Amino acid sequence: DARAVDPGQTITLLDYKGAGIIRRFWVTIAPRSEMTIHRQAILRMYWDDEPTPSVEVPIGDFFGVGFGEQHDYISLPLNETSGGYNCYWPMPFHKSAKWTLTNLSKRRIDAFYYNIDFTAYKSLPKDLRHFHAQWRRENPTTKGKNYTILEATGQGHYVGTALFMQNRKGHGLGFLEGDEMIYIDGETTPSINGTGTEDYFSSGWYFDRGPYSAPYHGCIIKDDQHGRISAYRWHIEDAIPFHKSIRVTIEHGNQNDTEADYSSVAYWYQSEPHAPFPPLPANPADLLPFVPPPPFKIQGAIEGESLVSTAKATAGNVATQDMGSFDGEWSGESQLWWTGAKPGDELTLVLPASTAGTYELVGYFTKAKDYGRIQLLYDGQPIGPEADLYNPDVVPSGPVSLGRIAVKAGNNLIVVKIVGKNAQSVGTLVGIDAFVLKP
Repeated sequence: DARAVDPGQTITLLDYKGAGIIRRFWVTIAPRSEMTIHRQAILRMYWDDEPTPSVEVPIGDFFGVGFGEQHDYISLPLNETSGGYNCYWPMPFHKSAKWTLTNLSKRRIDAFYYNIDFTAYKSLPKDLRHFHAQWRRENPTTKGKNYTILEATGQGHYVGTALFMQNRKGHGLGFLEGDEMIYIDGETTPSINGTGTEDYFSSGWYFDRGPYSAPYHGCIIKDDQHGRISAYRWHIEDAIPFHKSIRVTIEHGNQNDTEADYSSVAYWYQSEPHAPFPPLPANPADLLPFVPPPPFKIQGAIEGESLVSTAKATAGNVATQDMGSFDGEWSGESQLWWTGAKPGDELTLVLPASTAGTYELVGYFTKAKDYGRIQLLYDGQPIGPEADLYNPDVVPSGPVSLGRIAVKAGNNLIVVKIVGKNAQSVGTLVGIDAFVLKP
Protein backbone atom coordinates (compact mmCIF):
# COMPACT_ATOMS: atom_id res chain seq x y z
CA ASP A 1 0.00 0.00 0.00
CA ALA A 2 1.04 3.66 -0.34
CA ARG A 3 -0.26 6.52 1.77
CA ALA A 4 0.43 10.24 2.02
CA VAL A 5 0.87 11.56 5.57
CA ASP A 6 0.55 15.27 6.33
CA PRO A 7 2.40 16.98 9.19
CA GLY A 8 0.69 16.09 12.46
CA GLN A 9 -1.40 13.31 10.89
CA THR A 10 -1.68 9.75 12.21
CA ILE A 11 -2.58 6.93 9.83
CA THR A 12 -3.45 3.32 10.61
CA LEU A 13 -1.20 0.82 8.86
CA LEU A 14 -2.82 -2.33 10.21
CA ASP A 15 -5.97 -3.11 12.20
CA TYR A 16 -6.57 -6.85 12.32
CA LYS A 17 -8.78 -8.90 14.61
CA GLY A 18 -7.71 -12.44 15.30
CA ALA A 19 -4.51 -14.38 15.98
CA GLY A 20 -1.43 -14.34 13.81
CA ILE A 21 2.31 -13.85 13.44
CA ILE A 22 3.82 -10.93 11.50
CA ARG A 23 6.52 -12.37 9.24
CA ARG A 24 7.80 -9.40 7.25
CA PHE A 25 7.44 -5.63 7.22
CA TRP A 26 8.73 -3.63 4.24
CA VAL A 27 8.80 0.17 3.88
CA THR A 28 10.07 2.81 1.49
CA ILE A 29 9.41 6.51 1.85
CA ALA A 30 9.09 9.45 -0.52
CA PRO A 31 10.92 11.75 -0.24
CA ARG A 32 13.55 9.14 0.46
CA SER A 33 16.36 11.47 1.59
CA GLU A 34 14.44 13.67 4.06
CA MET A 35 16.25 13.18 7.38
CA THR A 36 13.50 14.75 9.49
CA ILE A 37 10.91 12.20 8.36
CA HIS A 38 13.08 9.24 9.31
CA ARG A 39 13.50 10.65 12.83
CA GLN A 40 10.10 12.34 13.32
CA ALA A 41 7.69 9.78 11.87
CA ILE A 42 6.78 7.52 14.80
CA LEU A 43 5.85 3.86 14.35
CA ARG A 44 3.61 2.33 17.03
CA MET A 45 2.42 -1.26 17.40
CA TYR A 46 -0.33 -2.48 19.73
CA TRP A 47 -1.02 -6.14 20.48
CA ASP A 48 -4.22 -7.74 21.78
CA ASP A 49 -6.13 -4.51 22.46
CA GLU A 50 -3.50 -3.17 24.87
CA PRO A 51 -3.92 0.54 25.76
CA THR A 52 -0.25 1.50 25.27
CA PRO A 53 2.05 0.46 22.42
CA SER A 54 4.59 -2.33 22.66
CA VAL A 55 6.58 -0.61 19.90
CA GLU A 56 7.16 3.16 19.80
CA VAL A 57 10.15 4.13 17.67
CA PRO A 58 11.05 6.66 14.94
CA ILE A 59 10.67 4.80 11.66
CA GLY A 60 14.30 5.09 10.53
CA ASP A 61 15.69 4.07 13.91
CA PHE A 62 13.33 1.08 14.09
CA PHE A 63 15.16 -0.41 11.11
CA GLY A 64 18.50 0.07 12.87
CA VAL A 65 20.20 2.83 10.89
CA GLY A 66 19.89 5.92 13.10
CA PHE A 67 20.47 9.67 12.78
CA GLY A 68 17.78 9.92 10.10
CA GLU A 69 20.35 8.70 7.57
CA GLN A 70 20.10 6.02 4.90
CA HIS A 71 22.80 3.38 4.49
CA ASP A 72 22.55 -0.02 2.86
CA TYR A 73 23.23 -2.93 5.20
CA ILE A 74 22.00 -6.49 5.65
CA SER A 75 21.46 -8.39 8.90
CA LEU A 76 19.15 -11.29 9.66
CA PRO A 77 16.19 -9.48 11.28
CA LEU A 78 16.61 -5.98 9.79
CA ASN A 79 18.12 -4.43 6.70
CA GLU A 80 18.06 -1.49 4.33
CA THR A 81 18.71 -2.07 0.63
CA SER A 82 18.44 0.53 -2.11
CA GLY A 83 16.00 2.70 -0.19
CA GLY A 84 13.84 -0.16 1.08
CA TYR A 85 13.62 -1.14 4.75
CA ASN A 86 12.88 -4.73 5.76
CA CYS A 87 12.02 -6.25 9.14
CA TYR A 88 11.85 -10.00 9.79
CA TRP A 89 11.38 -10.04 13.56
CA PRO A 90 8.49 -12.50 14.14
CA MET A 91 5.64 -10.76 15.96
CA PRO A 92 2.92 -13.04 17.40
CA PHE A 93 -0.46 -11.77 18.59
CA HIS A 94 -3.46 -13.62 20.03
CA LYS A 95 -6.47 -11.33 19.58
CA SER A 96 -5.52 -8.29 17.50
CA ALA A 97 -2.76 -6.23 15.92
CA LYS A 98 -2.91 -2.49 15.34
CA TRP A 99 -0.13 -0.37 13.84
CA THR A 100 -0.05 3.40 13.36
CA LEU A 101 2.33 5.98 11.93
CA THR A 102 2.38 9.59 13.16
CA ASN A 103 4.16 12.29 11.19
CA LEU A 104 5.62 14.75 13.72
CA SER A 105 7.77 16.48 11.12
CA LYS A 106 6.94 19.69 9.27
CA ARG A 107 7.43 17.88 5.97
CA ARG A 108 4.63 16.03 4.19
CA ILE A 109 5.31 12.37 3.54
CA ASP A 110 4.36 12.24 -0.12
CA ALA A 111 4.13 8.45 -0.14
CA PHE A 112 4.63 5.91 2.63
CA TYR A 113 4.83 2.56 0.83
CA TYR A 114 4.55 -0.56 2.96
CA ASN A 115 3.79 -4.28 3.05
CA ILE A 116 2.89 -6.17 6.22
CA ASP A 117 3.01 -9.94 5.68
CA PHE A 118 1.53 -12.20 8.34
CA THR A 119 0.17 -15.68 8.85
CA ALA A 120 -3.33 -15.89 10.34
CA TYR A 121 -4.13 -18.61 12.87
CA LYS A 122 -7.26 -19.71 14.68
CA SER A 123 -5.22 -19.61 17.88
CA LEU A 124 -1.63 -19.59 19.11
CA PRO A 125 0.06 -21.12 22.17
CA LYS A 126 -0.58 -18.86 25.14
CA ASP A 127 3.10 -18.74 26.08
CA LEU A 128 4.13 -16.97 22.86
CA ARG A 129 5.40 -13.58 23.97
CA HIS A 130 4.88 -10.21 22.33
CA PHE A 131 7.54 -8.34 20.38
CA HIS A 132 8.61 -4.99 21.85
CA ALA A 133 10.85 -2.16 20.66
CA GLN A 134 11.59 0.99 22.63
CA TRP A 135 13.42 4.18 21.67
CA ARG A 136 15.38 6.25 24.17
CA ARG A 137 17.63 9.26 23.99
CA GLU A 138 19.89 11.21 26.32
CA ASN A 139 21.40 14.42 24.96
CA PRO A 140 23.70 15.16 26.61
CA THR A 141 24.58 12.01 28.47
CA THR A 142 24.92 12.35 32.24
CA LYS A 143 28.47 12.50 33.58
CA GLY A 144 29.20 9.62 35.94
CA LYS A 145 26.03 7.69 35.05
CA ASN A 146 25.45 4.88 32.56
CA TYR A 147 23.16 5.44 29.61
CA THR A 148 20.03 3.30 29.96
CA ILE A 149 18.97 1.37 26.86
CA LEU A 150 16.09 -0.49 28.51
CA GLU A 151 14.33 -1.00 31.82
CA ALA A 152 11.61 -3.64 31.56
CA THR A 153 9.58 -5.66 34.04
CA GLY A 154 7.92 -9.01 33.45
CA GLN A 155 9.14 -12.27 31.96
CA GLY A 156 10.86 -12.47 28.61
CA HIS A 157 14.12 -12.37 26.68
CA TYR A 158 16.23 -9.56 25.28
CA VAL A 159 17.10 -9.93 21.59
CA GLY A 160 18.87 -6.83 20.36
CA THR A 161 20.34 -3.34 20.55
CA ALA A 162 20.71 -0.61 17.96
CA LEU A 163 22.80 2.22 19.41
CA PHE A 164 23.45 5.62 17.86
CA MET A 165 26.30 7.61 19.46
CA GLN A 166 27.73 11.04 18.74
CA ASN A 167 30.37 13.09 20.52
CA ARG A 168 28.82 16.48 21.27
CA LYS A 169 32.10 18.10 20.33
CA GLY A 170 31.52 16.73 16.84
CA HIS A 171 34.88 14.98 16.95
CA GLY A 172 36.43 12.01 18.73
CA LEU A 173 35.24 8.49 19.54
CA GLY A 174 36.31 8.29 23.18
CA PHE A 175 32.79 7.26 24.19
CA LEU A 176 33.61 3.81 22.78
CA GLU A 177 35.64 3.14 25.95
CA GLY A 178 32.31 2.55 27.74
CA ASP A 179 31.33 -0.97 28.85
CA GLU A 180 27.88 -2.55 28.67
CA MET A 181 26.32 -3.58 31.98
CA ILE A 182 23.17 -5.71 32.00
CA TYR A 183 21.27 -6.36 35.22
CA ILE A 184 18.82 -9.30 35.46
CA ASP A 185 15.90 -9.67 37.89
CA GLY A 186 16.79 -6.78 40.17
CA GLU A 187 20.43 -7.65 40.76
CA THR A 188 22.79 -4.87 41.89
CA THR A 189 25.88 -6.37 40.24
CA PRO A 190 25.46 -6.89 36.49
CA SER A 191 25.37 -10.42 35.12
CA ILE A 192 26.98 -9.08 31.96
CA ASN A 193 29.83 -6.55 32.24
CA GLY A 194 31.73 -5.90 29.04
CA THR A 195 35.12 -4.58 28.01
CA GLY A 196 34.22 -1.77 25.61
CA THR A 197 31.44 -0.51 23.40
CA GLU A 198 32.76 -1.82 20.09
CA ASP A 199 33.52 -5.10 21.87
CA TYR A 200 29.84 -5.43 22.82
CA PHE A 201 29.04 -5.04 19.12
CA SER A 202 31.36 -8.02 18.41
CA SER A 203 34.07 -5.77 16.95
CA GLY A 204 37.30 -4.17 18.16
CA TRP A 205 39.70 -1.28 17.96
CA TYR A 206 37.13 1.49 17.56
CA PHE A 207 35.74 -0.09 14.37
CA ASP A 208 39.04 0.93 12.74
CA ARG A 209 38.28 -0.88 9.47
CA GLY A 210 35.12 1.10 8.90
CA PRO A 211 31.45 0.24 8.43
CA TYR A 212 30.32 -3.33 7.76
CA SER A 213 27.26 -5.51 8.29
CA ALA A 214 27.05 -9.12 9.44
CA PRO A 215 24.06 -11.34 10.31
CA TYR A 216 24.13 -10.64 14.05
CA HIS A 217 26.24 -7.48 14.44
CA GLY A 218 27.56 -4.52 12.52
CA CYS A 219 28.65 -0.91 12.34
CA ILE A 220 26.44 0.92 9.86
CA ILE A 221 27.86 4.42 10.33
CA LYS A 222 31.42 5.37 11.31
CA ASP A 223 31.74 9.11 10.77
CA ASP A 224 35.04 10.37 12.18
CA GLN A 225 34.35 13.88 10.92
CA HIS A 226 31.33 14.20 13.22
CA GLY A 227 32.35 11.73 15.94
CA ARG A 228 29.37 9.52 15.09
CA ILE A 229 28.77 5.73 15.32
CA SER A 230 25.70 3.62 14.52
CA ALA A 231 25.99 -0.05 15.50
CA TYR A 232 23.76 -3.07 16.12
CA ARG A 233 23.93 -6.39 17.98
CA TRP A 234 21.24 -9.06 17.75
CA HIS A 235 21.00 -11.58 20.58
CA ILE A 236 19.34 -14.24 18.44
CA GLU A 237 21.63 -17.17 19.22
CA ASP A 238 22.35 -15.73 22.68
CA ALA A 239 19.04 -14.23 23.83
CA ILE A 240 19.19 -12.89 27.39
CA PRO A 241 16.33 -14.32 29.50
CA PHE A 242 14.76 -12.57 32.48
CA HIS A 243 12.00 -13.66 34.86
CA LYS A 244 11.19 -10.45 36.73
CA SER A 245 13.07 -7.56 35.13
CA ILE A 246 15.98 -6.47 32.97
CA ARG A 247 18.04 -3.28 32.88
CA VAL A 248 20.36 -2.80 29.91
CA THR A 249 22.92 0.01 30.27
CA ILE A 250 26.19 1.15 28.74
CA GLU A 251 28.88 3.62 29.74
CA HIS A 252 29.77 6.64 27.60
CA GLY A 253 33.54 6.74 27.93
CA ASN A 254 35.78 4.88 30.34
CA GLN A 255 34.30 6.56 33.42
CA ASN A 256 31.10 7.91 31.85
CA ASP A 257 33.16 11.01 31.17
CA THR A 258 32.49 11.72 27.47
CA GLU A 259 29.62 14.12 26.86
CA ALA A 260 27.67 12.64 23.99
CA ASP A 261 24.30 12.33 22.31
CA TYR A 262 23.08 8.75 22.74
CA SER A 263 19.89 7.28 21.32
CA SER A 264 18.94 3.65 21.01
CA VAL A 265 16.36 1.04 20.14
CA ALA A 266 15.97 -1.98 22.43
CA TYR A 267 14.30 -5.10 21.02
CA TRP A 268 12.82 -7.81 23.25
CA TYR A 269 9.97 -10.26 23.78
CA GLN A 270 7.97 -10.45 26.98
CA SER A 271 4.68 -11.35 28.63
CA GLU A 272 2.23 -8.55 29.28
CA PRO A 273 1.73 -6.15 30.83
CA HIS A 274 4.91 -4.26 29.97
CA ALA A 275 6.25 -1.38 32.04
CA PRO A 276 5.35 2.15 30.85
CA PHE A 277 7.68 3.48 28.18
CA PRO A 278 9.52 6.76 28.80
CA PRO A 279 7.65 9.49 26.91
CA LEU A 280 8.98 10.74 23.62
CA PRO A 281 10.23 14.35 23.67
CA ALA A 282 7.40 16.87 23.91
CA ASN A 283 9.12 18.98 21.25
CA PRO A 284 9.51 17.03 17.98
CA ALA A 285 12.70 18.99 17.27
CA ASP A 286 14.30 17.06 20.14
CA LEU A 287 13.98 13.89 18.08
CA LEU A 288 16.40 15.22 15.47
CA PRO A 289 20.13 14.43 15.48
CA PHE A 290 22.38 16.83 17.36
CA VAL A 291 24.32 19.29 15.23
CA PRO A 292 27.66 19.95 16.97
CA PRO A 293 29.18 23.42 17.03
CA PRO A 294 32.19 24.16 14.83
CA PRO A 295 35.47 22.91 16.34
CA PHE A 296 37.11 25.29 18.79
CA LYS A 297 39.85 27.38 17.19
CA ILE A 298 42.24 29.84 18.82
CA GLN A 299 42.26 33.04 16.80
CA GLY A 300 45.49 33.38 14.85
CA ALA A 301 46.69 29.94 15.96
CA ILE A 302 49.67 28.21 14.45
CA GLU A 303 48.35 24.73 15.24
CA GLY A 304 50.75 22.37 16.97
CA GLU A 305 49.65 19.51 14.73
CA SER A 306 50.60 21.59 11.67
CA LEU A 307 54.22 21.59 12.89
CA VAL A 308 54.56 17.81 13.18
CA SER A 309 55.73 17.10 9.62
CA THR A 310 58.75 19.42 9.87
CA ALA A 311 59.58 18.83 13.55
CA LYS A 312 62.98 17.36 14.44
CA ALA A 313 63.61 15.76 17.82
CA THR A 314 66.91 14.57 19.27
CA ALA A 315 65.00 11.63 20.76
CA GLY A 316 61.51 10.21 20.97
CA ASN A 317 58.57 10.36 18.62
CA VAL A 318 56.56 13.35 17.38
CA ALA A 319 52.96 12.77 16.27
CA THR A 320 49.50 14.30 16.12
CA GLN A 321 47.17 13.32 18.97
CA ASP A 322 43.39 13.58 18.77
CA MET A 323 42.19 15.46 21.87
CA GLY A 324 38.48 15.24 21.10
CA SER A 325 37.83 12.63 23.79
CA PHE A 326 39.17 14.78 26.64
CA ASP A 327 37.33 17.39 28.67
CA GLY A 328 38.35 20.94 27.80
CA GLU A 329 39.01 22.62 24.49
CA TRP A 330 42.03 22.20 22.26
CA SER A 331 42.31 24.30 19.13
CA GLY A 332 41.45 22.09 16.19
CA GLU A 333 40.77 19.24 18.67
CA SER A 334 44.37 18.00 18.21
CA GLN A 335 47.88 18.62 19.47
CA LEU A 336 51.53 17.94 18.70
CA TRP A 337 52.54 15.09 21.01
CA TRP A 338 56.21 14.43 21.83
CA THR A 339 56.75 11.10 23.55
CA GLY A 340 59.72 8.92 24.50
CA ALA A 341 62.08 11.81 25.28
CA LYS A 342 63.98 12.59 28.50
CA PRO A 343 65.42 15.67 30.22
CA GLY A 344 68.00 17.34 28.00
CA ASP A 345 66.33 16.29 24.74
CA GLU A 346 65.29 19.01 22.29
CA LEU A 347 62.54 19.44 19.72
CA THR A 348 63.07 21.94 16.91
CA LEU A 349 59.92 23.42 15.35
CA VAL A 350 59.51 25.51 12.20
CA LEU A 351 57.35 28.49 13.16
CA PRO A 352 55.98 30.39 10.14
CA ALA A 353 55.41 34.16 10.14
CA SER A 354 53.66 36.04 7.36
CA THR A 355 55.27 39.39 8.19
CA ALA A 356 58.60 40.28 9.78
CA GLY A 357 58.42 42.15 13.08
CA THR A 358 58.48 41.89 16.84
CA TYR A 359 55.69 39.81 18.36
CA GLU A 360 54.62 38.42 21.68
CA LEU A 361 54.88 34.64 21.45
CA VAL A 362 52.02 32.92 23.27
CA GLY A 363 52.06 29.17 23.79
CA TYR A 364 49.14 26.83 24.41
CA PHE A 365 50.15 23.51 25.92
CA THR A 366 48.65 20.40 27.49
CA LYS A 367 49.05 19.44 31.14
CA ALA A 368 48.75 15.90 32.49
CA LYS A 369 50.07 13.58 35.19
CA ASP A 370 52.88 12.25 32.97
CA TYR A 371 54.04 15.52 31.38
CA GLY A 372 57.38 17.25 31.97
CA ARG A 373 58.86 20.73 32.44
CA ILE A 374 59.99 22.56 29.33
CA GLN A 375 62.00 25.64 28.37
CA LEU A 376 61.63 27.32 24.98
CA LEU A 377 64.63 28.78 23.15
CA TYR A 378 64.85 31.19 20.24
CA ASP A 379 68.16 32.03 18.54
CA GLY A 380 69.81 29.88 21.19
CA GLN A 381 68.46 31.96 24.08
CA PRO A 382 65.76 31.00 26.60
CA ILE A 383 62.45 32.80 26.10
CA GLY A 384 59.79 33.01 28.76
CA PRO A 385 59.75 31.06 32.02
CA GLU A 386 60.01 27.31 32.35
CA ALA A 387 56.58 25.73 31.83
CA ASP A 388 55.55 22.98 34.25
CA LEU A 389 53.12 20.78 32.33
CA TYR A 390 52.14 18.57 35.28
CA ASN A 391 48.48 18.31 36.30
CA PRO A 392 46.59 15.37 37.84
CA ASP A 393 44.08 15.44 34.97
CA VAL A 394 44.47 16.10 31.24
CA VAL A 395 43.73 19.81 30.75
CA PRO A 396 44.67 22.62 28.36
CA SER A 397 47.14 25.07 29.86
CA GLY A 398 45.48 28.19 28.55
CA PRO A 399 47.66 31.00 27.15
CA VAL A 400 51.28 31.14 28.37
CA SER A 401 53.18 34.33 27.49
CA LEU A 402 56.71 33.55 26.34
CA GLY A 403 57.87 37.12 25.85
CA ARG A 404 58.53 39.16 22.72
CA ILE A 405 60.66 37.92 19.83
CA ALA A 406 61.80 39.43 16.53
CA VAL A 407 60.91 37.16 13.61
CA LYS A 408 61.56 37.25 9.89
CA ALA A 409 58.94 36.68 7.22
CA GLY A 410 58.87 32.97 6.45
CA ASN A 411 60.18 30.18 8.64
CA ASN A 412 61.66 30.68 12.11
CA LEU A 413 63.09 28.00 14.38
CA ILE A 414 61.83 27.48 17.93
CA VAL A 415 63.42 24.89 20.23
CA VAL A 416 61.51 23.10 22.98
CA LYS A 417 63.83 21.59 25.59
CA ILE A 418 62.78 19.16 28.32
CA VAL A 419 64.43 20.38 31.53
CA GLY A 420 62.92 17.98 34.05
CA LYS A 421 59.61 17.15 35.64
CA ASN A 422 57.45 18.00 38.60
CA ALA A 423 58.07 15.76 41.62
CA GLN A 424 54.53 14.40 41.25
CA SER A 425 54.78 13.71 37.52
CA VAL A 426 55.35 10.17 36.29
CA GLY A 427 56.74 11.16 32.89
CA THR A 428 58.21 13.81 30.62
CA LEU A 429 55.72 13.93 27.76
CA VAL A 430 55.11 17.21 25.93
CA GLY A 431 51.90 18.39 24.28
CA ILE A 432 51.69 21.56 22.19
CA ASP A 433 48.26 22.77 21.16
CA ALA A 434 49.25 25.99 19.37
CA PHE A 435 51.39 29.10 19.20
CA VAL A 436 50.18 32.63 18.48
CA LEU A 437 52.30 35.58 17.34
CA LYS A 438 50.61 38.67 18.80
CA PRO A 439 51.67 42.09 17.48
